[in-house]
Amino acid sequence: MSTAARAAVLRQPGAVPQIEPVTIEDPRPDELLVEIRGVGVCHTDMVMRDQHLPVPLPVVLGHEGAGIVRAVGSAVTDFVPGDHVVLSFMSCAQCGSCADDQPAYCHQWVPLNFFGARLDGSTALTDAHGAPVHSHVFGQSSFASHALVNQRNAIRVDQDLPIELLGPLGCGIQTGAGTVLNACRVRPGSSVAVIGAGAVGLSAVMAAVIAEAAKIVAIDINDDRLALSLELGATHALRSDAETFAGLAAQAGCPAGFDYIIDTAGIGSLVNDAVLALAPRGELALVGAYAPGNRLDSDLAHLMSGGRIIRGVIEGSADPKTFIPQLIEYYRQGLFPFDRLVAYFPFDDIDRAIAAGETGQVIKPVLRFAEASRQRGIQ
Repeated sequence: MSTAARAAVLRQPGAVPQIEPVTIEDPRPDELLVEIRGVGVCHTDMVMRDQHLPVPLPVVLGHEGAGIVRAVGSAVTDFVPGDHVVLSFMSCAQCGSCADDQPAYCHQWVPLNFFGARLDGSTALTDAHGAPVHSHVFGQSSFASHALVNQRNAIRVDQDLPIELLGPLGCGIQTGAGTVLNACRVRPGSSVAVIGAGAVGLSAVMAAVIAEAAKIVAIDINDDRLALSLELGATHALRSDAETFAGLAAQAGCPAGFDYIIDTAGIGSLVNDAVLALAPRGELALVGAYAPGNRLDSDLAHLMSGGRIIRGVIEGSADPKTFIPQLIEYYRQGLFPFDRLVAYFPFDDIDRAIAAGETGQVIKPVLRFAEASRQRGIQ
């Protein structure tokens, strides 16, 4: 039997998704039906909404979902109804990157995550008139009461955890933390500069504390977020509009430059300035959502002579099956308080949640469903 659900359907570029009744197919052999309890609002959702990443319309966005398994396909052996799961990106399990436990660089990444369909072109959703609605964005399309996902992009979590909190671990939080811990493998005693103190950037700050970096420099223009970065472990909080990056490095006591710079802002001019603030053997990680046409303008002698590295990073170079449990363990130990970034909104207030995120009022909006609130006694 198919499942009746409610979903925020995007029908026009740049519009606010409107909540509509939809019907979801039964799980295929390798799929799970998940009742969503909480879903983060990510900047990438807005990039897709505005068609900078041109997902097909109409579509259900959302890719930081978490919830409870309600049904499983005939070939699923690792999950049962009632399991609590965090959802992350989809990968093919067959290419060279997946074979090397690097699913974030799956050779089928774009069609699996941005085409609004399964790899065979099918969608799991229809609207109230029986017309197809694109699904499987990031393998999940979790701006909905229910999502149909492949078993590959679900991660079981312990049931004593607040499931509505955990969705952002599947994208933004793991991206920031993974850039520090997986991609760059920040060395103890080193210096780390993080450009942008949003959810990704502040996750990188917290991970740099775990990595035992000696100097952790948060760089932004939002004084409230800079203040929070200090509470989360940054040793310095500096405004990017006050000085060049080389000058910011000097202010932070790093006259030779930073050992690591993590750009989460996605602004080309900042990146080009930041390259000049890399110490010898320094690494610059490109994590932001860069608009098409941005160009890296670097002095090749500066890069070559100092052994400097520029690397692109997707999803924190993480394998979610192992990295999300690792982040949860850090959270349990009090080392990774990502809950301090979160503000909850009812699903029906998705327009308000999006606005709060885009204006900077909230670092990480999370849409929470009424069923979860009642169950946990939250008003």
